[in-house]
Amino acid sequence: MRLHRNLVFTVIDSIHDIFNENVYADKAVEKALKRDKRWGSRDRKFVAETIYDIVRWKRLYAAIADVKEPFSRPNLWRLFSVWCVLRGIQLPDWKQIEPTPTRRIKGKFDEFSKTRKIRESIPDWMDEISVQELGEDLWTKEIAALNKQAEVILRTNTLNISKQDLQNQLSKENIDAQPIKGYESALKLVERANVFKTEAFKKGYFEVQDASSQLVAEYLDVTPGMKVVDTCAGAGGKTLHIASLMKNKGQIIAMDIYESKLRKLKVRAKRNKVHNIDTRVIDSTKPVKKLYNKADRVLIDAPCSGIGVLRRNPDSKWKLQPQFLDEIRKVQQDILQQYSKMVKSGGKLVYATCSVLPSENQLQVDKFLASDEGKEFTFVKDHKVLAHQSGFDGFYMALLERK
Repeated sequence: MRLHRNLVFTVIDSIHDIFNENVYADKAVEKALKRDKRWGSRDRKFVAETIYDIVRWKRLYAAIADVKEPFSRPNLWRLFSVWCVLRGIQLPDWKQIEPTPTRRIKGKFDEFSKTRKIRESIPDWMDEISVQELGEDLWTKEIAALNKQAEVILRTNTLNISKQDLQNQLSKENIDAQPIKGYESALKLVERANVFKTEAFKKGYFEVQDASSQLVAEYLDVTPGMKVVDTCAGAGGKTLHIASLMKNKGQIIAMDIYESKLRKLKVRAKRNKVHNIDTRVIDSTKPVKKLYNKADRVLIDAPCSGIGVLRRNPDSKWKLQPQFLDEIRKVQQDILQQYSKMVKSGGKLVYATCSVLPSENQLQVDKFLASDEGKEFTFVKDHKVLAHQSGFDGFYMALLERK
């Protein structure tokens, strides 16, 4: 592989922003890809994947390069040099790149690979908490899977097209997508591609959504005509899936504390030709209280640590702090206590997170069921999705029924 200056400089600028300016990786990549309109798909792929790679393996590369944060410009180049050597890419003769001892880098890689928290490039606290909750063996397998690049998974919008017809449509646009056994609406790209430029996307034939995430709406057991509340809807990935399962019939109330996210949901709903969604901002306790005992189904896709989705958000492991976990567990329980009141008698509730930690998942459900409010509910079933077993994001979902 021949390295091009403008691409590499873009990578260096981007990892500077992520590591030193606390910019989110997806925003940094989005900005980087707008830098030169002349770049082709291979150029864009190199920029995006190299940025994510260096972010994902920051601790390992920093240990090998013997550099510490905040990273100076020369140190960022040293991280890049380690990335090149470990991928067998010949380093160019540029003034920014110092003489690099290839054998020493490979030797240090072998040395550091013996220690999981450095090999898998995670903070000490995350490694310790995850071992406590999952055990050594399970966590070792899981974090290795969570460090693999996430595949691009599409969810067919069955309101507008069948999965087979979507597959054929994408093939006409030179995108090869294959069905995934056990996932009713999912298609997996054989090779990464910018699917947002396709006619199929513009016509609302699909959304990009990981296969594990696609299980959540199905777990809610909805039927057309129901009144359903998605309490932490965000930009609406699961809301739109619920709408397709309900065949656009009935009412979906999408709620969130961020109005900006609900605005994005409205745009997506229009493209998807979904018209049974009402959005409501949770700006006080009133919007929630108005819905007490009114909903056939309630989805609580709770805020969480996001440890199950490190494959697609590798920078989050550097932004997360142990105290956040303590805070978010309190938020999760409070949400369960308050939002569960929206379920009417005989209705159902799904509590879901994109975490693999039991303290955010089944232990929260157990705590809720033991509370006064939780005594109104019976536990039906739950589903733990681990990345090393499924090949997709780590997720948890529990189905509860109100007596």
